[in-house]
Amino acid sequence: MKNGLNKIFILLAIMAGVAFADPIPAEALTQSGLVMRDRQLRDIGLVMRGGRGGYIDIGYTYTPSSEQLQLKSKYGVHDGFAFRHHYGIFGSWVLDSTSHLGFLTWFDRAGWDSQDFFFFPHYGDFAHISSAFTWGFSYTNTKYDATFALGLQHQNLELASKRVFPNESDSLLFYWGHARYKNVSIQGSFYRNTFQTLRLSLDLESRELYGGVGSGYKTYLPNLSATIYRRKNNGDDDNFVRLNLEQNLYEQQLYADVSYDFPKGGFHSAILKYYPANFSRLIGFEASCLRRNEIGGSRELLWGGAIDFIILRLGYNSAFDYDNMFGAKGTFIAEIHLDLGSIGGKFFGRGAAKATAMETSQRKVDLHKFMKAYSEQQKLNTTVDAQGNKVIEAKGIRYEKVDATQGGN
Repeated sequence: MKNGLNKIFILLAIMAGVAFADPIPAEALTQSGLVMRDRQLRDIGLVMRGGRGGYIDIGYTYTPSSEQLQLKSKYGVHDGFAFRHHYGIFGSWVLDSTSHLGFLTWFDRAGWDSQDFFFFPHYGDFAHISSAFTWGFSYTNTKYDATFALGLQHQNLELASKRVFPNESDSLLFYWGHARYKNVSIQGSFYRNTFQTLRLSLDLESRELYGGVGSGYKTYLPNLSATIYRRKNNGDDDNFVRLNLEQNLYEQQLYADVSYDFPKGGFHSAILKYYPANFSRLIGFEASCLRRNEIGGSRELLWGGAIDFIILRLGYNSAFDYDNMFGAKGTFIAEIHLDLGSIGGKFFGRGAAKATAMETSQRKVDLHKFMKAYSEQQKLNTTVDAQGNKVIEAKGIRYEKVDATQGGN
């Protein structure tokens, strides 16, 4: 009976997600390039907090049905599938006792197609498919706790239906740089001689993973970042700043993440994140609130959340999915992924404060102790008496026979 009710509840939830899902505006897909490139640089900034070891992030995001994220254009509403494929890989090599050289590559492929697919799109009449590729090199000096990284970003357009989307430039080449000293980092991306994003971050929270303390008031210091975005509005530059605050609320298991936009926009989103007895962030739960779409002079609050179980993430109306899946609202989104970093034989998720040790204990045989024990054992001599009983005598030890009648009173 209980299993039957669970199945009914899940079915009703999916039906509700299909029924109230908002179509994707065609304009949202054309803005995906900046979103992908900025998300990659944010992830790289978190990984470069350590600057050594290794990291891998591979994921496939999909929507269960063609009705969940339809495309809305001047020709009407079209059934289809929104998708996102991505990976991020970072590896480093030890140059000497304090120096580490690293290489990184990030890739995102996202868009909308008229038919579902795993790897090869169908390129339907109203499809829009683009990708962003980031790569570069890094250098970390553990003595001074400093990291430098730089590289290139490529934004490519596989297909944009000429019936729906405006002309877009293809194979745009951007360059980026990242510098960190202790808890302060600055990051920027540029196209030709103009900046695209500039980000200043203060990671004040003490994290045991990077040599900090594991408890105490220093773990409750905030992580702050301010990002300047350059965007075009009616042919003119319309820059804005997004402020982000991440705050540990309880023993580095419960966090609040709040973002705010200036000079226009105001409150953007707030996310409450919980990592149950898991400092490494391999398992997590989140509840989010996002302000979207101006309606009648006010702004609508979108409530949602997500669950992350190491290789599977399930989200509904979450702030992350809204920002990174073309404004998805009213629909369930599932992501099969692997997000795992490693430093010194310990593993953790992106942005973690502590690592989960996954080392196996090995027993080594001490040859000296073994030979000493063997030698002591050889000093023992086993004989058999007249009655057939075993008698163990130690060699080199003198025994004196004492008559029982001579015992003391």
